[in-house]
Amino acid sequence: MKAAQQQIERVIEQLFNTSADVVLTRPDQKFGDYATNVALQIAQRVGKNPREVADIICTAIKESEESVIADIATAGPGFINLTIADAELITALDSATKTNKHLQGKTVLAEYSDPNPFKVLHAGHLYTTIVGDVVSRLLEEAGASVHRLNFGGDLGLHVGKTMWAICKFIGGEYPEKLEKVPEAERLDWLSARYVEGNDAYEEDETAKAEIIAANARVYALHAEDDHDTSFAAIYWTCRAWSYDGFDRLYEQLAIKPFEKYIPESTVVEEGTRLVEQGAQQGVFVNSEGAVVFKGEEHGLHTRVFINSQGIPTYETKDLGLASQKWNEYNFDLSVIITANEQAEYMKVVLQAVSHFYPEAAERTRHLTHGIIKLPGGLKMSSRKGNILRATDIIEAAEQASSQTEHTHTHANILAAIKYGFLKFRIGGDVIYDPAESVAIEGNSGPYLQYAHARARSILSKTTASSKKATDITEGERILINKLLDYTDVITRATIDLSPHSLATYLYELSQEFNRFYEHQRVVGDPREGFRAQLVTVYAEVLRKGLDLLGIDAPEKM
Repeated sequence: MKAAQQQIERVIEQLFNTSADVVLTRPDQKFGDYATNVALQIAQRVGKNPREVADIICTAIKESEESVIADIATAGPGFINLTIADAELITALDSATKTNKHLQGKTVLAEYSDPNPFKVLHAGHLYTTIVGDVVSRLLEEAGASVHRLNFGGDLGLHVGKTMWAICKFIGGEYPEKLEKVPEAERLDWLSARYVEGNDAYEEDETAKAEIIAANARVYALHAEDDHDTSFAAIYWTCRAWSYDGFDRLYEQLAIKPFEKYIPESTVVEEGTRLVEQGAQQGVFVNSEGAVVFKGEEHGLHTRVFINSQGIPTYETKDLGLASQKWNEYNFDLSVIITANEQAEYMKVVLQAVSHFYPEAAERTRHLTHGIIKLPGGLKMSSRKGNILRATDIIEAAEQASSQTEHTHTHANILAAIKYGFLKFRIGGDVIYDPAESVAIEGNSGPYLQYAHARARSILSKTTASSKKATDITEGERILINKLLDYTDVITRATIDLSPHSLATYLYELSQEFNRFYEHQRVVGDPREGFRAQLVTVYAEVLRKGLDLLGIDAPEKM
């Protein structure tokens, strides 16, 4: 409540000839609308006891002829509790859904999803896809110009393993035989070949040597821009299968489109150039035929950037990617979302980046998540083939939906999956419970969709014209205060990059509305016009909040 903050700040300036940034928080409802500890903050500065400072502030505001604060009192050692005037709360409803554009004019990069061609898109990719989309929406809501990027490994040892297995499976380098693979099965087919290649690499020395050679051929076909040989034709066809499959899934998830895919093959040259430059400058050193970054000098660990076969590693590609991002966008913020297992890896990469582009490293935020699994599930391993695929999550939600008494649309199932991920704080493990996620009751996406549809249904039955009141009841006050928290919740969720805080708020808001509606009649009540306005604002907050979570807000369910 900015008006109350400003009034207290003016009083402090007048009384103590000092400035203060007043922060208002929500106390228990019985203590008022807001609380502040500003008296404790400035007490030493003004040479008085905190409680005495609080009393002086409260007295001055009570004596003010024009105040947005209806009641104010000292509590405890110097806290201040305050109640906002009814008229001020009613007026504030008009701007309840306006959000803080504190990133207006800023350029932000959001890199997420990042599936590798030639491998299946697993549950971790699904999670980062959903979370990255919402983080991007929040940043855009704050006014930023957001560029959604998708980085994937179209070369590297995993490609060598898959290409070797493909050629073994089809009996040689015969690209025409790929036509026999049904379109709907292509991603799973590639994933199976990768597992075969990985097993052979680990168990058969002859196969390992052949895979290393295949990997070198993949690098060579990029260097030579080879699209004509049979080996190249297999590679480019299967790479296209991967990207087409990813696009189909993204469309199914109803996420906002990526601005571009950035294949690793397009950044390896720049990354290699920087490693060579850094080697001359002492940033990188030679070690047993490889080029490494000595992370121990920075409290980290050593990483290989060029291996002993002379092939650039993931680290070099990420270095090239960082260079491309900075030179192309000169961003104010770059957000990268990956699994927790890459946390230490990215620290080393960003430390290496800082030697070339210090501002880029400083402006990069790396968010990580834990293991994604179903109840009773094991940790996934794409190398062993026992992964939890993105499609497994979707199929589990669809199966759970079919076992309920409610008829769920595709939008409801998407809401179940998205909210089932988003309600968890980023960083920890996520156990996605399909049955819980599709429930129409409880803390779920479909429940919030139902809450919105219910509010629209109530509004369809109102006949009194919407009008402002001159006073508010206790139940109305509680709901209004919760509605007015929306702007601060969005601001905090954006600053912290924490979609879960928005998800939690929307669920709490729906619960607050249920309590309000249980005791405060809307249709047919003398206060119907004003309460219809409250329901309208509530429905709009739900709609906007759900939209930021990438969830459809239906008018009917």
